[in-house]
Amino acid sequence: MTTRTAQQAAQQTAQTARPAPTTPAARTTQADRPAQPAHAAQTAQAAQPTHQHGPRLPWAKLAPEVYKAMIALEVAAKKDLEPSLVELVKIRASQLNHCAFCLDMHVKDARAAGETEQRIYLLNAWEEAADFYSPKEQAALALTEAITLLTEGFVPDAVYDRAASHFGQAELAHLIALITTINAWNRFGVSTRMAPGQA
Repeated sequence: MTTRTAQQAAQQTAQTARPAPTTPAARTTQADRPAQPAHAAQTAQAAQPTHQHGPRLPWAKLAPEVYKAMIALEVAAKKDLEPSLVELVKIRASQLNHCAFCLDMHVKDARAAGETEQRIYLLNAWEEAADFYSPKEQAALALTEAITLLTEGFVPDAVYDRAASHFGQAELAHLIALITTINAWNRFGVSTRMAPGQA
């Protein structure tokens, strides 16, 4: 093979091995491609039920002495408090704790005691509907939220002082006991998944 023929063969080989020109779209790398939205997988996962709603265990039957003590505590806690106020406190704490069983029970109890539908419906936004609740009820609801949401901080002095301005010391002590008691009931209900409407 002559030198010229060898050079032509080498050039032909190089041209064959050279990659074909690419368009701008073809040159897009994986890193340049838009990633799948992170929330897409989360949305799909959220669409699946996370757990079965239903009783886990009959805690009151398994720990009857605790159940009886809780009943006694509730009776003692709400002594001398206005029945309508008691139910508002129980409903608001149960809303915050997402206790369906307690919400079902105490909304029914409030209705039976003569509470209006409007005040029950607005309770979740009572600060925006202050005209529907007395100053004393508002102070009790603010204290209920502060004690229930302890993970967000201490009970502020302003909230406590507001309640203290509307309740005597003994009455305030019972109110705090009532809030504590309904929070305990909520935790029994949520942790054991007590079903609404089923005692």
